[in-house]
Amino acid sequence: MTRPIARTPLDTLFGRSLPPISAAMPGVVRVILGWQDRHRTRCALSRLDAHLIRDIGLTRDAVLDEAVKPFWRC
Repeated sequence: MTRPIARTPLDTLFGRSLPPISAAMPGVVRVILGWQDRHRTRCALSRLDAHLIRDIGLTRDAVLDEAVKPFWRC
């Protein structure tokens, strides 16, 4: 016996399946939010003073190396 495919609310908008581009949108949004979070974190890291940098076990050079990375790079 086969089990029915579980559908998410996005799959059944107005009682029909979404086109492929719409189904991909949640993943695109997650990627963009991750980029935004990474950018915000790197900006905050670059503003730390020397005491806090030592406290988290990094060097100023390591912080600067991380801060200059583009938002899309991990």
